[in-house]
Amino acid sequence: MNMNPMNHLTKRTTLGLFAIALGSGLCAQKTMKTATVAADAGKDYQTVVDAAYTKYKDLKEGKNADYIPALAQVPSDLFGVSLVTVDGKQYHKGDVDSPVSIQSISKVFALARVIEDEGPKAVQDKVGVDATGEVFNSITAVERMRGKEINPCVNPGAIATTSLVRGKTYEEKWNAIIGIHSDMAGRPLQVNQPVYESEAATNQRNQAIAHLLLAYERMYWDPVKSTDLYTKQCAINVGSRDLGIMAATLANGGVNPVTGKRVVSPETVEHVLAVMATAGLYDDSGIWLYNTGLPGKSGVGGGLIAVCPGKFGIAVVSPPLDAAGNSVKGQRVIYDVVNELKANPYLVQPKVPAVKK
Repeated sequence: MNMNPMNHLTKRTTLGLFAIALGSGLCAQKTMKTATVAADAGKDYQTVVDAAYTKYKDLKEGKNADYIPALAQVPSDLFGVSLVTVDGKQYHKGDVDSPVSIQSISKVFALARVIEDEGPKAVQDKVGVDATGEVFNSITAVERMRGKEINPCVNPGAIATTSLVRGKTYEEKWNAIIGIHSDMAGRPLQVNQPVYESEAATNQRNQAIAHLLLAYERMYWDPVKSTDLYTKQCAINVGSRDLGIMAATLANGGVNPVTGKRVVSPETVEHVLAVMATAGLYDDSGIWLYNTGLPGKSGVGGGLIAVCPGKFGIAVVSPPLDAAGNSVKGQRVIYDVVNELKANPYLVQPKVPAVKK
C-alpha cells in the first residue's frame, strides 16, 4: 500500500494540534472550574457568616461580666462577626469595629511572645501546660499543686507567663506585650484606660495569686508589677475585625495574612494552639472542643476567637456571657459556622470506601 509521506506528516501534525487544543481546552476548563470553586468558597464564607449573625442577632441569653465594674457598662447589644482566611480574605458582619477590652484572650498572645523568645520548654517547666480542673482564677489550684501543673490560660499561669516576658523594666516588658498584640492585629492597638483603672482597683485576688506563686518560686519578676502588666494587657481594646485577623495570624502559622508580617514562628503557634485547645474556654473547654474541634479562647469582655489551622480564624464580639464566662452568641455563631463549613478537623471522610460484609 502506497502512502504519501506528506499526508502521513499532515495527519500526525493534525492529531498533534488536536491534542494540544484538547489539552488547552481541558486546562482552561479546569482553570475556570478552579476559579469558580474559589469564588463559590468566598461566597459561602460570607453567606455562612451572614446567616449565623442573623440567626443569633436577637438572642437575649447571658449577661455582661460585672465583677469588673467597667465591663457591666459595655452595651450588651454589641455584636460583630469576623472570619479571615489565611490568604487574607475578610468576611465581616455587624459591629466589627466597636471595641471591647480583650481580657483573657490576651493570654494567648503573651504566651506566644514568651514561647517565641524563651522556647516551649520554658513555659512547660516554669508555668505548666495542664488543665487545672478548677475555675480560671482558682487559688486552691495553686495551693494544691504548689504552683505547678497550671497553664497560661488560667489567671495564675497567665500572670506567671507575663512575668516571663523579656525586659528588664516595666516599659520594656509592656512594649513587648503591646507590640505582639498590635503585630497580630496588623495595626497599633491601645489600652482602654477606664477598664484598666477599673480592673486595677479590683484585682486583689490576682495580686494574692501572684504572691502565692512567688512563695512557691513560680514567679519570675516582681509580683506586683507583673500583676499590673497582666491587668493592663487585659484592657487592650479590640473589635471583632482585630480579633479575626489575630486568629487568622495563628491559623497562618504566625504570619499576619493581611500585612504579611511574620509575627512568630510556626513552631510557636503549634504550642500555643495546643494550650488553647485544652484550656481556652475556662470550665467548658472540653465541651467547646467536643463541638468544634478548634483551638479557641474567650475573654470576659465578650470576645471569642477560634483557629482553623491552615484555613481561617474567626472572631465574635458579644458581651453577654454564660455561667462559665464565655460569650453566648460567640459560641453559637462559631458552632454554626464550623458545622456549615465542615471545618472541624476531626471530621474525616474515608479515603477508602467501606466494604459491606
